[in-house]
Amino acid sequence: MQRPEIITIDGPAGSGKSTLGELLARQLGYLYFDTGVMYRALTWAALHRQTDVYNQEMLEHLAHQVVIEVVAPMQDDGRQYTVLLDGTDITWEIRQAEVDRNVSVVARYPGVRAEMRRRQRVIGQRGHVVMVGRDIGTIVMPEAPLKIYLDASLETRARRRMAEQRRRDDTVSLEETRASVARRDELDQHVMQPAPDARILHSDTHSPEEEVAWIIALFDSAEPPSSM
Repeated sequence: MQRPEIITIDGPAGSGKSTLGELLARQLGYLYFDTGVMYRALTWAALHRQTDVYNQEMLEHLAHQVVIEVVAPMQDDGRQYTVLLDGTDITWEIRQAEVDRNVSVVARYPGVRAEMRRRQRVIGQRGHVVMVGRDIGTIVMPEAPLKIYLDASLETRARRRMAEQRRRDDTVSLEETRASVARRDELDQHVMQPAPDARILHSDTHSPEEEVAWIIALFDSAEPPSSM
């Protein structure tokens, strides 16, 4: 396989897509684009402005009004990127538990998804990009030459998400996080199917480094691996 200009990584919440995507993009010298941060930024904007997240018309209007930018890290504080909302850095704010609880609601509105997908596609078409999300390989960039679907058990995903959240809130429990991830799964069912030509990886028993090596081998080896 020729080295692809566009690589998509889809999968459920907590499967390790962000870690894998960042490592892979860094090794290839590509842009790392976590498309989910657009929905998180919009959700944070709605909550911050006290907009009812269950008001579809207001959320779809807001999606067209705000300016969301995803750029390379602007601070050395462990972030993978910088997220700007109308010029304001909200990179860490979009990881708040309240955003977690509401982002799937916001992302379900057709007008919101259409606008976010349009913006995502513009970035993807520039090439040399690793795009991470839920529906990138199926809807946003179906023409991508390499599509990965990263999966993991609910327990593994809940533990990963809890570890992430405890960096900012050490009171978060595994039970609470497991319930939150399960709820996200239920709400995201409509966008959680892998593309027909996606290569499926299970991250429960493999490190991100092993996953990156496997993906690189797909297009850099004379005999690429058939499975992992």
